[in-house]
Amino acid sequence: MPPDKQPLIGLVGPCASGKSTLGARLEKRGYRVKHIAQEHSYVRDMWKRITNPDVLIFLDASYPVTLARRNLNWSEADYAEQHRRLEHARAHADLYIFTDSASIETIEQQIVDFLQAMGYDAASSL
Repeated sequence: MPPDKQPLIGLVGPCASGKSTLGARLEKRGYRVKHIAQEHSYVRDMWKRITNPDVLIFLDASYPVTLARRNLNWSEADYAEQHRRLEHARAHADLYIFTDSASIETIEQQIVDFLQAMGYDAASSL
């Protein structure tokens, strides 16, 4: 299957939840992935309007973990605001993963297992 015909996997979540890291890892496996910066938009369904992925995955992390992962200059109120902006995406996500305590490898495998269960096997579609 040509790369542009593969299903599009959308990743949403607050800052430092793992979107960029997991997106890069999934792309190396052959998946077509879009990191959707919904957390910075006031448009509640921007994820759908701009990207409209075939599969939407919501990655989440607690406020303390986001601070530990990245040198973020934000308050708990900023974190809560990002979650408010992400409500629509979370409600429509096909898969929700809380990333605080799992390794990146475990989360990656959880996503791959989910995608394969949906019939999206990147290896066979390359």
